[in-house]
Amino acid sequence: MPRRRPRAWRPDMADLTRRAFGVLASSGALAGCATLQPQGFTEPLAPAGPFRLAPVHVSEDRVIRVVAGLRPYRASGFVVRAERLGDKTLVHNYGHGGGGITLSWGTSELAVDLGFAGPDRDYAVLGCGAVGLATARLIQLRGGRVTVYAKALPPQTTSNIAGGQWWPTSVFDAAVATPAFLAQYAQAARLAYRRYQLMVGDAYGIGWRRNYFVGQPSLEAAVGSLADVAPEARLLQTGEHPFGTEKVVQIDMMQVEPSIYLPAMMRDLLVAGGKLEVRELRDRAEVAALPEPVVFNCTGLGAGALFGDKELEPVRGQLVVLLPQPEVTYNLLSGPSYMFPRHDGIVLGGTFDHGVWETQPQPDITARILARQKALFARMKT
Repeated sequence: MPRRRPRAWRPDMADLTRRAFGVLASSGALAGCATLQPQGFTEPLAPAGPFRLAPVHVSEDRVIRVVAGLRPYRASGFVVRAERLGDKTLVHNYGHGGGGITLSWGTSELAVDLGFAGPDRDYAVLGCGAVGLATARLIQLRGGRVTVYAKALPPQTTSNIAGGQWWPTSVFDAAVATPAFLAQYAQAARLAYRRYQLMVGDAYGIGWRRNYFVGQPSLEAAVGSLADVAPEARLLQTGEHPFGTEKVVQIDMMQVEPSIYLPAMMRDLLVAGGKLEVRELRDRAEVAALPEPVVFNCTGLGAGALFGDKELEPVRGQLVVLLPQPEVTYNLLSGPSYMFPRHDGIVLGGTFDHGVWETQPQPDITARILARQKALFARMKT
């Protein structure tokens, strides 16, 4: 007669649930049940208080790096146009100011529309920042063969120093820009907005983020003509926000993390058969000597010397990066100052120095950025 196997012990689930609930309740853990994320980390407990927004801890000893970069700015706006260079077609796509990452897919689509001569042909792209990479990928997606020529590759490009908020900032001077440019600008913004939504996720370091614009008197002042790409836009009154000021504009926007996005774009370029050649092109003659019959100029600030654009100027920006705070899940902007939380740190910025070529971080600017942010978060109710 076979021996009966002992019955496995099973806990009384109702009793276990009661016990667990008692432990959780007595410890206060039910106040902010953490959820497991795909990466295996747990979300931090939500901060206490009616607004559930954690403040940034701003102090000198939390600074992990300081960087400075040069925005390629033109008062009349970016350039997207085609011209002849000997027997070649030369398509310009540069001068995006502070909107390079934001507008890259949009202006690149306009540029590729001008220069694409059909699949199974060779194309050259000059520059390997956000604009150059978007241009190269769009050519590949249409069936073209691409070689990217660049003096610098990520992470040594201007795009790597960008804050990464999806919103075109400091792109043009409204007093100078023409109606034709403004129409092109709006078209590029909408094209880019749609393209980036297809890339949201961990693979490209893109996600949706709530943004608070402190001190904006109206929605119109915050979004201008781009209200259709500013979802969940609301004007918050006193009592609806914790920021110690009368009015705040709330908008949901995408956030791009350059340290993830740019390597992912490089990977896509190479996997699709693209080529990279690190070299500096010094003049039009060297561009004309390239073997490809169609050349896309995405050299940013370098277009000034390479193609003689006298209007193009640097606008220096400095960023102070603090230790990461995973509990900070919103962007905060006040006048020129801004705070963007990312995986690689809390990014603090807000300097726009026209005509300054210096890329060495300045201690006095660091101190000014920190002081502004300290004052901003000192007024915040938690």
